[in-house]
Amino acid sequence: MKYSIKDERLAEKGEHLLKWAEDHMPVLMSIKKRFGSEKPLNGIQIVACLHVTKETGVLVRTLMAGGADVALTASNPLSTQDEVAAALVKDGANVFAWKGQTKEEYYDCIKKALAFEPQITMDDGADVVTELHSGGYKKLRVIGGTEETTTGVVRLKAMAAKGVLKYPIIAVNNAETKWDFDNIYGTGQSTIDGILRATNVLLAGKTFVIAGYGHCGKGLANRARGMGAHVVVTEVDPMKALKAAMDGFEVMQMRQAAKVGDIFVTATGNKNVLTKEHAAVMKDGAVLANTGHFNVEVDVKGIIESAKGRLKMRDYVEELTLVNGNRVYVLADGRLVNLAAAEGHPSEVMDMSFANQALAAEYIFNNAKKLEPTVYDVPKEIDSHIAKLKLETMGIKIDKMTKEQEEYVKGWSEGTE
Repeated sequence: MKYSIKDERLAEKGEHLLKWAEDHMPVLMSIKKRFGSEKPLNGIQIVACLHVTKETGVLVRTLMAGGADVALTASNPLSTQDEVAAALVKDGANVFAWKGQTKEEYYDCIKKALAFEPQITMDDGADVVTELHSGGYKKLRVIGGTEETTTGVVRLKAMAAKGVLKYPIIAVNNAETKWDFDNIYGTGQSTIDGILRATNVLLAGKTFVIAGYGHCGKGLANRARGMGAHVVVTEVDPMKALKAAMDGFEVMQMRQAAKVGDIFVTATGNKNVLTKEHAAVMKDGAVLANTGHFNVEVDVKGIIESAKGRLKMRDYVEELTLVNGNRVYVLADGRLVNLAAAEGHPSEVMDMSFANQALAAEYIFNNAKKLEPTVYDVPKEIDSHIAKLKLETMGIKIDKMTKEQEEYVKGWSEGTE
């Protein structure tokens, strides 16, 4: 076993965090129980590049229960819960992660994890896959991988389209039991949580500007409205902009929104969405945050270079004084505010996301020879199975179609009577 973490002595506290997550992740725990008896991943080496949170810890334990040897590295320099990393090392996982990594340390940890020569990769942002494809790894024995987030899926589909992707990837992010819950409800709640922990500002009465109205932006918009904020959405996609307008949100261009917003959050998966030009016309005291995967959505470097003063006000809050005297506050260095300043998504919603990860790994192991080097959706039967399990754990029962109804929806001859 090899590892590089902050402090092994944090393991006991990490164990408490993992126990809390396990108590709130019944679907994944049921999969762990089955994995423990069947060992479907026996002898498989998995390298996972994920946010090292208590929920990820439950996934790692599930994979290990299934017989896998796991090397875990962080998918963000600020998202690691050091207590969880210590507890997983005590469990026997190979962990290379700590909170507050430099860019160089972040990529060095990825390389250390990849030294274990994975057969399956698990990614959140595709940094492991791109490192494997560009880092001179000649002896690839990977049979397949999974991808957790929208940004990573976009990168991987671009690789597949150009014919450079060398092994199959299952887009866990695109499962209905992932993005309709994790992205909407998880991101919505955890982003608000991160902003409030960092700033403790009142949201009621504020103008809350959200760049991007995908699943994450939609969830955030509804939660911000629920907190009493006036929500403005900016978009480049006409269909998403129309949906935002029909959902009751004000839609405008960012150059207009920059002048009226109090709190800005990017959720686009693109770069330089908030720039120094936008910051120059913002109100005094505007708050800037990002909930997209990479720290490129807010041009933090450009805004800093255009400022005449810089001061760390609180943990994860940096005050930048602009040339006109107005101040803007950048949260978490422009990184994922929900994971840098808070704890990420609630365990209950990650229960489904990581159930998809575990079952996708099992699927890859059983079907790798049939898969081409491209990006696949999670098989429908896995997605539906997870939804069914989640309903059962919530004590919810649903109806079943009668035989007559099943025949009716399969047919075409019956019409108006």
